[in-house]
Amino acid sequence: MIKTLIFDFGDVFINLDKQGAMTNALELFKMIKFEEDMVEANTLYEIGKISTSEFLDFYKAKFPRLTEQNIVHAWNYIIKDFPTHRLDFAKQLSENNNYKLILLSNTNEMHIDFIKDNVSFYNEFKKCFDNFYLSHEINLRKPNEDIYEFVLTENNLNPKECLFIDDTKENTDAVQKLGIHTWNIDETKEDVVDLFEIKKHLF
Repeated sequence: MIKTLIFDFGDVFINLDKQGAMTNALELFKMIKFEEDMVEANTLYEIGKISTSEFLDFYKAKFPRLTEQNIVHAWNYIIKDFPTHRLDFAKQLSENNNYKLILLSNTNEMHIDFIKDNVSFYNEFKKCFDNFYLSHEINLRKPNEDIYEFVLTENNLNPKECLFIDDTKENTDAVQKLGIHTWNIDETKEDVVDLFEIKKHLF
């Protein structure tokens, strides 16, 4: 019996344009692919091991022809709209109080600040959850096993009573090893609001 729902944020509630953001960034940087030091900086920033200013300083030093505004715009390019019917879904789940609700997202300070500035109901959405874990705040990231163990331990959860919803297969594959039920949502043709229809065999 499912007692806890653990949700990803991007491409589950808020829409992202991952491919568009990558294409835009590579055009801006005039590169074919991200170099190793860029991948490392991005990861460190995502787990809060470097600050926003340190992150921006890294990119400004690497691409001196670019302004800070260029870099910030490219970084936030990935974030698109947040359909209000998904907010309504989260609010209904919270009001019904049938499940413990947890959000678990790989994200960073700039993205969250951008969302706070552009999604008027962000705080209303956040209040729907019993716990709201962002990678840069807890210094852990998916798909590393320690982030899932952290959530299980912090909330005293039985893995068999949890359902984890995430659009990235690498993440759902990792969490399955701990005995947690998963829904690797396909954001191109599925919507989180249809959870109880698509996963009805679990409820």
